[in-house]
Amino acid sequence: MFRNLSKWCLNAVAATLLLGTFSVNAQEEPAEAAIDGGGLFKSQCATCHNPHKDGTGPKLYGVRSAWEEATGSGEAVIEWVQNWEAAAAKYPYAAGVAQKKATKMNKFPNVTDAEVTAILDWVDAQPEPRPDGGGGGGVAGGVVTQQEDGGFPWIWVILGILFVVIIAAVSGVRRQLKVAAGEADAGESLSYGEEFKKWAWKNLRFVLIGSVVVFISVVVVGLQGLGRIGVVENYQPSQPIDFPHSVHAGEQGIDCKYCHNSVTKSKSAGLPTVNVCMNCHKQIAGNDDEQKAKIAKVYAAAGWDGEGYTGKTEPIVWNKVHVLPDHVYFNHSQHVVVGGVDCKQCHGDMTKMQETAKVQPVSALNEVEGNIQLTKPTLTMGWCIECHGEKEVATGSIDNAGGGYYEEIHRRLLNNDKDLYNKYLEDGKVTVKELGGWECSKCHY
Repeated sequence: MFRNLSKWCLNAVAATLLLGTFSVNAQEEPAEAAIDGGGLFKSQCATCHNPHKDGTGPKLYGVRSAWEEATGSGEAVIEWVQNWEAAAAKYPYAAGVAQKKATKMNKFPNVTDAEVTAILDWVDAQPEPRPDGGGGGGVAGGVVTQQEDGGFPWIWVILGILFVVIIAAVSGVRRQLKVAAGEADAGESLSYGEEFKKWAWKNLRFVLIGSVVVFISVVVVGLQGLGRIGVVENYQPSQPIDFPHSVHAGEQGIDCKYCHNSVTKSKSAGLPTVNVCMNCHKQIAGNDDEQKAKIAKVYAAAGWDGEGYTGKTEPIVWNKVHVLPDHVYFNHSQHVVVGGVDCKQCHGDMTKMQETAKVQPVSALNEVEGNIQLTKPTLTMGWCIECHGEKEVATGSIDNAGGGYYEEIHRRLLNNDKDLYNKYLEDGKVTVKELGGWECSKCHY
């Protein structure tokens, strides 16, 4: 084995890869499981419903048997979940249910019959809460905490350490075998450093080439590192409350401007006041312990005790996400109102963001349908300049673009430099760059 070290090392590498592949496959191939009714309820229904308590929507415990008794069909409640309007037109009982709540139910056409059945099975299996608040009441009593998959692949670290130890041991044994076989000079016992020097002089050409390659690699990595200074892509600070944009902007369809109501009138988009949160959360207190704990922080900030305002408030200290240098000027209203820039161009698709905001990487922004395709890192100067070179303020004439914002520029171009104006219109659009969007003073104090 020690006479042919290269073959032994190849066998060791193959064995390591085989063990790693086996470990990964063992983790990534779980046994096929039944439909998780509890998980589906939490993701699809818990925003409005509770098994044993009326909320935005009615309680769901026993609702299946009530529908079967009233309609004579076991499919009626499933049709209601998938498309309540179609069910209301088909079943008189469904039409009556539709009139009980002012808030109309969402449609779930992508939820299959089997998934609706699993949800209702899980709901009917939830024990009714005891009067003292104990037991398995509500959503929290039946939801099993799910462990996140993934994590750091420690198996590869362990295998890597074992591999290095084995190579070092084999190298030592090989050296001792060479000495024992008389390959070393009589009376000479070279250290590892001396052996390396001897080998390096013997293979000086390859050592020089390798040194040049390593030096160039270090320089390139160093320059790339310098280029990342000030780049904050994927920055996501912790927040006092985990705000799920996917629920508010996605499932509930709340417009961004409802909460960030100064975005059309101010330099800053602004954060919603606690009063804005309370417009909805006076009625929505949460369906499980996790939701109730988060909403309790909103109540504490507003001074709400469940029945009225106490006057004792606690401010919510949000951590700023998109932080620009002090010498950079950015105006939200100018971009949103005049430029017609959609929020998703800079912030990504918030309807799918399950946490509070973060600085989205440019690769994620480019995946959003309708966004201008950019290449520079988010929130860098190159990113802004690239967007100003691509984004148009008007297609054709700019006399009416931006609600009259560009009328003066339009008039001056026509009166003083019509040839320049016609040059701008050669490609069928007028970009921000062509109207001074690359001037330093536009963005810098």
